[in-house]
Amino acid sequence: MKLSDSEINSLYYELKKYHEEYLEKYRVTLPNLKWRSNYTKKALVLVYLFKNFKKVVTKNELTEFLDSYGGSPDVQEARHLGQQDGWFVISGKRKDEQCEQYNATKSGDYALISVKKPYPDFTYMKRETKITNDEWENLKKEYDYRCATCGSIEGQNNLHYPNIITSLQKGHMDPNKELKIGNIIPQCSECNRQDRNYFIYNKKGRVVKIADPSFVRKSDKKTKNTMLKILKEDLNID
Repeated sequence: MKLSDSEINSLYYELKKYHEEYLEKYRVTLPNLKWRSNYTKKALVLVYLFKNFKKVVTKNELTEFLDSYGGSPDVQEARHLGQQDGWFVISGKRKDEQCEQYNATKSGDYALISVKKPYPDFTYMKRETKITNDEWENLKKEYDYRCATCGSIEGQNNLHYPNIITSLQKGHMDPNKELKIGNIIPQCSECNRQDRNYFIYNKKGRVVKIADPSFVRKSDKKTKNTMLKILKEDLNID
């Protein structure tokens, strides 16, 4: 299903009004409608979700919709609009608590359910860097300009992805706390990925705890049962 230019523009500017009135103060990101002469994928996904406001949109629908505008469809944009950009987009794969109410229960189901409230787990303020350039440079020097997790050296080929030149980023040790000195390790772009937010790291870049309990939902039934048994024993629950 391809929307007309006038419909895309109308939906986008309606979103822009909601963003300015309700969401901008929470630092929710409104994607640019166009890059040069082409629509951006993230804007198209947001517009399509808004057109189907509070209704389930499937991965296949989004793929077909984006494909009609050329380029390679990336349905990950729908998921990123929530946790990363702050829009209240629920995901069946992520199993947000509102999924049952809106029948977005399957992996690949998405729904935009509010344009007045940000996504509940939006963590922009925790992402706001509280470290000076000099402090960041000194921290990288402390690690010999290497990724704390994989050891790749800044400016050189990544050890695990030789076609990528290593660029060090400010990685959370604990994603539930602010990004400041004492909670930052240098990580390459490949190690500092969104899925790492499930874990807490030590200064050596190794996982030491779970930061987000919903991680258990990604496990198979056998592992879930084992976790349940361990928790019952630890908490003295029959």
